[in-house]
Amino acid sequence: MMPISGVNPGGVQPLAAAEQAPGAPQVQTPEEEPQGRRPKPVLDEYVPEEPREPSGRYWMGRDEDGQPKIYFDGPEGKKDQGETWECNTDKVDREIEKLKKKRQELEQRLNAETDEATIQDLERRLAQVERELKMKDSDAYRRQNAVFRKKSD
Repeated sequence: MMPISGVNPGGVQPLAAAEQAPGAPQVQTPEEEPQGRRPKPVLDEYVPEEPREPSGRYWMGRDEDGQPKIYFDGPEGKKDQGETWECNTDKVDREIEKLKKKRQELEQRLNAETDEATIQDLERRLAQVERELKMKDSDAYRRQNAVFRKKSD
């Protein structure tokens, strides 16, 4: 390391001297605008778009009351005012009946069984049937698996 006393004092120049040095760029001051003239305000301008072809896109939005609503950008077709639809949940009802019969059968076998290993197996199978029955015996499952068809008059 070099002691401070060994630093060359001629290496540091004051700022005033740097401005007067040859080849230094001249500082330009911005030109003042006339006081009476203000810049023209920049305004947005509405340019209507041409209607586009429907893209078949869905998106979320809000209705007039602020409630969530799903919008669809699709071709507008004629809606038949006289059409009626029929909902059929027979398939779901058959599944539920089948599960209820299986549950009843497993309960009867469980009550009659004496072997501990078989009892545990029956209890496990009964719990599985109960879970499946609980899932399928609901309005949500019925709606999801309902079959809709157009009624012919």
